[in-house]
Amino acid sequence: MEAEIRALKVRKNAVVMAHNYQPLEIQAFADVVGDSLELAVKAKETGADLIVVCGVRFMAETAKILNPNRKVVIPVEDAGCPLADFLTPDLIREAKERYPDAAVVVYVNSTAESKALADITCTSANAVQVVRSLPNDTILFGPDANLAAYVQRELPEKTIVPVPPGGHCYVHTGFTLADVEAAKKKGGMIVCHPECLPEVQEQADMIASTGGMVRGAAGGDEPWSVFTEREMVSRLRVLYPGRVFYEKPEAVCADMKKISPADLRQALEREEHEVVLPREVMDRARRAIERMIAVGA
Repeated sequence: MEAEIRALKVRKNAVVMAHNYQPLEIQAFADVVGDSLELAVKAKETGADLIVVCGVRFMAETAKILNPNRKVVIPVEDAGCPLADFLTPDLIREAKERYPDAAVVVYVNSTAESKALADITCTSANAVQVVRSLPNDTILFGPDANLAAYVQRELPEKTIVPVPPGGHCYVHTGFTLADVEAAKKKGGMIVCHPECLPEVQEQADMIASTGGMVRGAAGGDEPWSVFTEREMVSRLRVLYPGRVFYEKPEAVCADMKKISPADLRQALEREEHEVVLPREVMDRARRAIERMIAVGA
């Protein structure tokens, strides 16, 4: 199967992109592995004819938005994101009516239709930088309320309004203060994702996106207790085999585990589960995503 997948990639001029939460066997086939920001940037830069996104649907949508004239497929059609489902276009419109002078910042973990109503998008890696770049005092921020709380703490001069108030990722809200106490007993650093609960963030030694974790782990040798999806720890162990990383075995995103090598091979061979979006939605969402990328540049 490995030989078939690699041959299909060459024959189809295909690029395979995988998120850090994908199983290691999928990451091994990927040309690009990264967090949402890294995948978005690489998707915009690729010259491939076929883009296969091994992740969840909003990631495949983002790749299509940035490459409207290329074919983008996702190996498993129903790989979704419960966090993204919290935010709807109607919720954004209602919030804009209540706060007409506010800027709308939509987390990249959202549907294409929600991104199309944003002034700018963000990822967990650049949320603070994106919000800081805006002149508005009030920011409508969705769908992750815990990431919104993190941005509020970092930028107290702004008023961050979470839309909706309770949007969250079930994997990250599964980390509790009991996990903090257990990690402290193991020693080393607690490194958590900004989608974790605020009280957990406050106890962490480092708050970082998954891409930030990859970069941060290069700079030391002490043990890490990693508060994010457990596959991130698998990747860190591969990248830094001499380091000790602790994961929470129950921290699993079910949707991120749906894609198998057989699914990837079939996606390359048949080019099935193509992402198709309305042109108007793509054009509006692209402006918001490209503004985010420009802030980072």
